[in-house]
Amino acid sequence: MKLSIIIPAFNEEKLLPATLDAVRSAASVFTEAGVAWEWIVCDNNSTDRTAELARERGATVVFEPVNQIARARNAGASVATGDWLLFIDADSRPSRELLADALTVMRDGRFLFAGSTVALEGDLPKGTRMAVGGWNGLSRVLRWMAGSFVLVETSAFREVNGFSHQFYAGEEVDLSRRLKRLARRRGKRGLILARHPLVTSARRLKLYTAWELGRFFLRATLRPWSTTASREACGMWYDGKR
Repeated sequence: MKLSIIIPAFNEEKLLPATLDAVRSAASVFTEAGVAWEWIVCDNNSTDRTAELARERGATVVFEPVNQIARARNAGASVATGDWLLFIDADSRPSRELLADALTVMRDGRFLFAGSTVALEGDLPKGTRMAVGGWNGLSRVLRWMAGSFVLVETSAFREVNGFSHQFYAGEEVDLSRRLKRLARRRGKRGLILARHPLVTSARRLKLYTAWELGRFFLRATLRPWSTTASREACGMWYDGKR
């Protein structure tokens, strides 16, 4: 068994080193268990030192010129050689305990994919904590994976043709829905890991106003497919603010 860890990155020189250090440390659970692993960073047309920093730490670097996270993830997966794929965002830090749970899923045989609940770093406003808790609850009930942590059997990922290039955000929900259908056909299922949430950056709370964030999420709630399929509407993921 082999795992490919894929990290999409667009102008992530500030946070990528900490993510890579966390991944290297946490992935020791695979090495100790005799499971091979590789890590791949997809430079999604960055203009900073993202690719250089990834290479310095020993990651394989691939380049995707079209600035879209779905394309970046797929580009990383296209060169992956593992039996399982694990997509982790460049501003997230998995713990050893979380990856140990991921290894259990990989070995179990009953699961086709798994996500993780998330925890934003730092002191958060009450409203933000409630929103994160709401997402985690919805994720567990519906088995919708957060994009910051997507574990999937490689054969299943390739069978459903990976992440859809139709979406500029929410592509992980679309993938989750398609994988759930495939899992039913294969007699397997998905799972959301909850014992050790993935710690991820809360930087958008600092980069954007409450009005800007609220307007996007309201629009995404009322018109989810047209909103997430619009690059302009999903601008906070693509405007380069870091």
